[in-house]
Amino acid sequence: MKFSFKSRIYRVGVNPCVKVPYRISDKLKATKGYIPVKGTINKHFFQQTLVPVKDEGYRLYINGPMLKGADLKVGQTAYFNIEQDTLERNKNHPMPTAFKRKLKEHKLLHIFTRLAPSRQKEINRYLNNLKTDEALMSNVDKLIRVLKGKESSPLLRVKDE
Repeated sequence: MKFSFKSRIYRVGVNPCVKVPYRISDKLKATKGYIPVKGTINKHFFQQTLVPVKDEGYRLYINGPMLKGADLKVGQTAYFNIEQDTLERNKNHPMPTAFKRKLKEHKLLHIFTRLAPSRQKEINRYLNNLKTDEALMSNVDKLIRVLKGKESSPLLRVKDE
């Protein structure tokens, strides 16, 4: 079921967002409190997640590509069409073959699997979205150096045993 509403974009901290009317959020199904949606902002397509806010219902955060695509700025009013996004998101991020091969070659697969599952998923998602083999190999080589401890990165903290 599709829903339409208009709302003024405001900021919470540095993040642009809008309040989603209760008449809409009450008809959508939350998963672990969050509601995955897809839709348009001024006819620009987006996929996003409605975030619960205590005593306020749900909030839709407006990221940079959404603002740019809809040609909007904070303080302006936007027109939204949203519906429940029923597709499984973030599930299909397999480890790229080249990355797995390098991890095995350098005996680092066990180190990678000790990273938080969300971090592993994010790394695999990032590597899968690179456009060229050259960019993939460059990033794989950097990850190998970080996992070996030859470079530091706050993004690759290993879970405590």
